[in-house]
Amino acid sequence: MPTSQPTGRGRPLRRALAASALALGLAAGPAFADSHGIAMYGEPALGPDFDHLPYANPDAPAGTGEIVTAEIGSFDSLNPFIRRGSVPWQLRSLQGETLMARTLDEPFTLYGLLAETIEVAEDRSWVEFTLRPEAEFSDGSPVTVEDVMWSYETLGTEGNPRYAGFWAQVESMEQVGERGIRFTFAEDNAELALLAGMRPILKKSQWEGIDFAESDGQVVPIVSSPYIISDYEYGRFVELTRNPDYWGWDVPFNQGLYNLETIRMEFFGDETAAFEAFKTGEVNSNREFNVARWESQYDFPAVQEGDVVLSVLPHARPTGMTGFVMNTREAPFDDWRVREAMIQAFNFEFINDAVTGGAQPRITSYFSNSPLGMTEGPAEGRVAELLAEYEADLLPGAMEGYALPVSDGTERNRANIGTALELLNEAGWSVQDGTLRNEGGEPFAFEILLQSGSSENASIIDMYTQSLERLGIVPEVTVVDSAQYKERTDAYDFGMTYFQRGLSLSPGNEQYLYWGSEMADEPGGRNLMGVRSAAIDGLIGELLAAASTEDFYAAAQALDRVLTTGRYVIPIYQWNISRLAHSANLHYPEELPLFGDWPGWQPDVWWWEETAAE
Repeated sequence: MPTSQPTGRGRPLRRALAASALALGLAAGPAFADSHGIAMYGEPALGPDFDHLPYANPDAPAGTGEIVTAEIGSFDSLNPFIRRGSVPWQLRSLQGETLMARTLDEPFTLYGLLAETIEVAEDRSWVEFTLRPEAEFSDGSPVTVEDVMWSYETLGTEGNPRYAGFWAQVESMEQVGERGIRFTFAEDNAELALLAGMRPILKKSQWEGIDFAESDGQVVPIVSSPYIISDYEYGRFVELTRNPDYWGWDVPFNQGLYNLETIRMEFFGDETAAFEAFKTGEVNSNREFNVARWESQYDFPAVQEGDVVLSVLPHARPTGMTGFVMNTREAPFDDWRVREAMIQAFNFEFINDAVTGGAQPRITSYFSNSPLGMTEGPAEGRVAELLAEYEADLLPGAMEGYALPVSDGTERNRANIGTALELLNEAGWSVQDGTLRNEGGEPFAFEILLQSGSSENASIIDMYTQSLERLGIVPEVTVVDSAQYKERTDAYDFGMTYFQRGLSLSPGNEQYLYWGSEMADEPGGRNLMGVRSAAIDGLIGELLAAASTEDFYAAAQALDRVLTTGRYVIPIYQWNISRLAHSANLHYPEELPLFGDWPGWQPDVWWWEETAAE
């Protein structure tokens, strides 16, 4: 099977990883005035005279071609900044520019975008940005300090919950001169200076007379981004067009980015329809997560004739966590022994063989595939010291070591089913007349909530429920459309559901959003498992307070141990490479960033150039 992976493609990735490790090894620097960028440790790798990102092609042809992707499900909103509605996930990165921009080569570094310069206090108690005088919204009106201050306060108090955490740590916000904004922080948290540059800026006057919090997503926000939403039909497609009058074409960070004329997202009811649309050319770029399908079904005529290219792309990101999350807010999943039993009963080896031919390795922890991941065996050194501070809150395995169960690969999975039954017995459940019941005779019951269109998840759950039946458990499996799914998961109305959380090499304040106690019951939050753990909260704090690489790695590894031994998610596959099938006319640079295929790479650095027929 033809695979596009040019010779040496791994070398730039290794160079980037080495540079990142070097940057992390530096001590935090002193205050700097009127700088072009900011790093969490040391200084930005790119100097003030840099003219493009290392993984972008400044000579790429611009303003031509299109990328069309297939999305599963539906959407009813084009506003990714509010709490309500289901929004195409790409809009968060394609709409709504920020003061600073994140590079995919340096985990802890930002460079100026809407902001011309950044100044930070030596102790990082405040940060000040100076707006570029040429910055303007897509309607031609200038981006002002007033717009910035309104955006921060409105998003922090009325917007999506992901914006609330930062705003709660701001003591004051004030205008400085004609184009400056200073944020003074209420807490000693070095990452806040970076987070202050990462909030989208909206046009204040657009929202006069409109209740931002209660708006239904039908109002398309006016932003300053290089692409404008030019056409859409709710539930079917969204099309964005390159703005020739975009204010920022000359900004160094943007050189070689945003080359494609059109970005279009087509929505389909299920994976089969989406794949067929790709095979027939209705879609021209497809990210494949099923290795078995990649190996067996990507030999259709367009691939054979060279019109479609298959690219395999490495990355150095943590695996993150993908699997099936258990809602710990209520019984039966409020008991860790029950959660461990559910993990024991999940016959990964058999399922993996059936779904992927055994080709996809399993996720072993949240930060695996990176230096932030927990090590095998007992905790040692600084990791053990950090964990000891929260010993009363730890579950078995955190200190002494933990590994996911491995089955014998047969369908019956006898040994692990036996272990699961022992754990359930300890938790007060026993099989009575073929049904698992508690001491009061109530059956072990829970609901597995799935979103329609995901045939792979449905297949996995079908095999899983057969395993659970051997324990006397018959869960209710409910499949709903995307709107209902979002409504129910926002309200945490499920027992178990599909879960995916991507993690970076620069974990920080967002960890509180993912699994902090304060977000456990926040409607629409990201702490789906509902975890409340003093150890997790404390270790996130240790992560943010780390003054050296050693402390940072230790805090991350300790946090990884507590999350993994919390048994909140039944892990499935890891993707340490990306598999992209795309039109031969769609191209990307030879040098890959450290983060690989990640938001900010496709479609950002891609371009269109017709390949001559042979």
